Amino acid sequence: FGVNGGRAEAWLAWLLLEAKELEDMTNERPAPKTPAEDQTVPAAADPVAELKAALAEAEEKAAASRDGHLRAVAEQDNLRKRAQRDLENALKYGMEKLAGDLLPVKDSLEMALASQGGEAGSESLRAGVDMTLKLLAQALERHGITEVDPAKGEAFDPEWHEAMATQESAEVPADTVLSTIQKGYRLNGRLLRPARVIVARAPAA
Repeated sequence: FGVNGGRAEAWLAWLLLEAKELEDMTNERPAPKTPAEDQTVPAAADPVAELKAALAEAEEKAAASRDGHLRAVAEQDNLRKRAQRDLENALKYGMEKLAGDLLPVKDSLEMALASQGGEAGSESLRAGVDMTLKLLAQALERHGITEVDPAKGEAFDPEWHEAMATQESAEVPADTVLSTIQKGYRLNGRLLRPARVIVARAPAA
């Protein structure tokens, strides 16, 4: 029995040793993390970087707002200038149609005056036509209507003159006005009707 008892004690001691080693291993092993513990904690944000980003965004918005304001001011100024120009043109050229209707009247008076000869009894008629023509011319001038009546030998200007024909002439240089068929008119510097003229050309060799 003594031998068996010693073997039993040794076997029991070995079991105890194995149990203790297993316990030590269990204690050393880290406990499993809970889902809350297993979440990775994000790194703390950089406050300086956040401030710089916010400042850049604010500056971008301010620049866009400033550009929009400048565009709005420029557009408003253009509208004001356009309206003022339209008003000035309306006041300046508003009687263009009326002037166009009056010019044939003036033409007729001038032709009537030119056709009056030295016949008896025609002096009073001539004086009346002449007076009417002068009054009409003065009225037109007061409203900015001036004549375009090129002199003989004046250079032909297509801006103010309309060539009705060309004619050989040794009296004046080529490409100058030889004669005026009908006067032209300007309204405050704007062409109302061109002067209709005959343009001289050099004689054939």
